[in-house]
Amino acid sequence: MRKKIILTMLLSVFFSLISMSIVPTTSYACSCVEPPSVEDELERSQAVFSGKVLEVKEQKDFRGYMKKRVLIEVAETWKGVSESQVFITTGSGGGDCGYEFQVGQEYLVYATESTMYGNQAELVTIICDRTTELGAAQEDLAVLGKGKEPTVQVDLEVEESNLMMWVIANIILVIVIFLAWRWYKKR
Repeated sequence: MRKKIILTMLLSVFFSLISMSIVPTTSYACSCVEPPSVEDELERSQAVFSGKVLEVKEQKDFRGYMKKRVLIEVAETWKGVSESQVFITTGSGGGDCGYEFQVGQEYLVYATESTMYGNQAELVTIICDRTTELGAAQEDLAVLGKGKEPTVQVDLEVEESNLMMWVIANIILVIVIFLAWRWYKKR
């Protein structure tokens, strides 16, 4: 009888510890009210432009959540963007308000600076904004009028790959110096 009581107590403690270790995590859901008017969205947004998606990359943010970094070739700009290419951040979809961009498609993008998907402010667009495929943006384009062409030519694809090459080269250099130092010390 005594063994059964001890076994019951041990199992109770074990299951209590397991249940306490299962901590609920914060979850976010996306809920949008009626979309704002074109005029309101233009005023609220820090960047409004149209362009073609060149690349969509999934990344983890500082909390471990997935986000997408979208590289867009800017065709016309109405507000906040003067470069020929720009990165936009959005969620990965499925309740985090992320907009589903497709490579090769053209969009009218409304974006704001936000830390929603990271620990530093970046241009962000979500499904609650008026961002839409360019072919479906006739109402917006009629209100916005003719945009301006970007004035600063940049190639962010090349700049990003050059940064990666620089990082890799520096890592290799540190390894070579470390190995040379160890070899010298052994002599």
